Amino acid sequence: MNWLLLVLAGLFEIGWAVGLKYTEGFTKPWPTVGTVLSMVISMGLLGMAMKTLPTGTAYAIWVGIGAIGTALAGIVLMGEPANFWRLASLALIAAGIVGLKMATPTA
Repeated sequence: MNWLLLVLAGLFEIGWAVGLKYTEGFTKPWPTVGTVLSMVISMGLLGMAMKTLPTGTAYAIWVGIGAIGTALAGIVLMGEPANFWRLASLALIAAGIVGLKMATPTA
């Protein structure tokens, strides 16, 4: 269950990271509300997941999910480049996430 909470926390991290772009420096009220709400939910879920998961593993996976998702959202939503090195680097982050999950005892 805590792994699911961690994945959900990572997805909400993507939401607030992408949302920051749409707040335009926190000048747009509704994107700002959505972004702040995503931040609170993300941190809350991360905190819940960390009750039993190792701190370093949970944090690294949370950041990794956020980094991969945000980079992919930038490619899809904002027209950022999707070249070989960028995608290969994201694949390495994904490999790190899988490695950390495999190296962590089931909680």
